[in-house]
Order: sequence, then structure tokens, then C-alpha cells
Amino acid sequence: MNITGNTIFITGGTSGIGRALAEALHARGNKVIVAGRRKALLDEVSAANPGIDGVELDIADAADIERVAARLVKDYPTLNVLINNAGIMPFDDAGAKIDDEVSRRIIETNLLGPIRLTSALIDHLKSQPAATIIHNTSVLAYVPLASTAVYSASKAALHSYALSQRFQLRDTSVRVQEIAPPWVDTDLIKKSGDPRAMPLDIFIEKTMAKLATDAPEVIVDEIQALRDNPGSGEHAFVHGFNQSLVENPIPV
Repeated sequence: MNITGNTIFITGGTSGIGRALAEALHARGNKVIVAGRRKALLDEVSAANPGIDGVELDIADAADIERVAARLVKDYPTLNVLINNAGIMPFDDAGAKIDDEVSRRIIETNLLGPIRLTSALIDHLKSQPAATIIHNTSVLAYVPLASTAVYSASKAALHSYALSQRFQLRDTSVRVQEIAPPWVDTDLIKKSGDPRAMPLDIFIEKTMAKLATDAPEVIVDEIQALRDNPGSGEHAFVHGFNQSLVENPIPV
């Protein structure tokens, strides 16, 4: 995508990767609107970055998505980039009883939220001369982390959705890109300085460089081997990946 001169709406834009992306895109001359559930955090981002607007949105609420989409089309008629970034990552145990309420919240936030928001804005985006939809998935879409089974499944589903959506929009002005972050040192899990986690500033620098291309998938080089999950050998591959984290646990 062209990373300058856009009007960009980014969900989950008050912290972590979302905020860092919003600030990086703002610095490159884009009009950026960030969404989040808490007004105080939205105001904090806007105060720290004059020109970034904040919009309250509960991405797990279908009616709220429709309300915000209508407001965006009215207030920002040049909106041409949607970044579906909001997500939650509770840990779980697929080998035990799963909390249904937590699972539904993960699916509504990580999967149905992007689907609903994209659907609500798709006609507007198709009316723009050039538009981009960006889905923030995860490396865990390709290699699941067993201790976040529902989260990993939601990201795998969003990856699949992005593939289908990209094909369906092939003859329009809308392009679909997917960002698949590695473990980045943010509060999504627990900001800990763990050396296995990529520092946020380095991740953003590398991601912005790849966003500026036509690459359908924006993947930092450090996780290319995980993206290339070896087909029929994936059972042993995924087992080994998770066993390594059992032996060296992620701080929670």
C-alpha cells in the first residue's frame, strides 16, 4: 500500500502494536482515527499525537460496529484504509474444560469483529480510488500455541478469511494485506523484556517497510520458518514448538 496520504481507521489503537502503528502512520502524513473501548485511553493517544482522532468502539458488539461505521463514512468521506487490529489473548487449556464465555469473547473480538467491521465499510472502501484492508493476525495462525488454543484458532480463521476476501476483491480498487506478528513485547501477553520477544519499535520499523509494498502478507524475516510450517510434517513441528515453550514458559 501507499503509506502516505491516506485516511486510516485502526481498531485497538490505544496500546501495543495498534498504537505504535497508528503513531508511525500518523508521522508519515496520514489522517489516523483510532478506536478503543475506553475514552480515557483514546484521549491520551490524541493528546500525545495531535491530529489523531479517537472513536469509542466495542468491537465485540455488532450494533456498535454499525453505529461507528456510519459515523466514519459521514465524518471521514476519504476513509480508504481499514486496519483490523483489535484482539484479545486469554490463555486456556484445550485439554480441560474451556470457559465458554471467554471463548465467545475471543471469537467475537478477534474474528467476528473484523468480519463485521469490514462488511460495514466495504461498499465505502470500494468507492475509493485506492483502498486497503489490513487484518492483523498472528504467527500463531500458522503454528498454534497450545496454551492459547482458542486465540490461535481465531487467528487461523481470520487468515483464511483474508485469503478468501483478497480473491473476492481482486477486480476492485481494494487490496487486502495481512500482518502476522511474531511474539512482540507488548501487554497482549505480558510486557516482560523476554529476549524471545521482538521489541515493539523494531517490529514496527520492519512492518512499515513491508507495508509499503504490494506484499499480501507482511511477515518479518524472523518468523519466516514458522510461516513455512512444513505441510504434512506439521504435527511434529507444532508438537516441538509447543514442547519448547513448556520447557521455557512464556511469562504470564
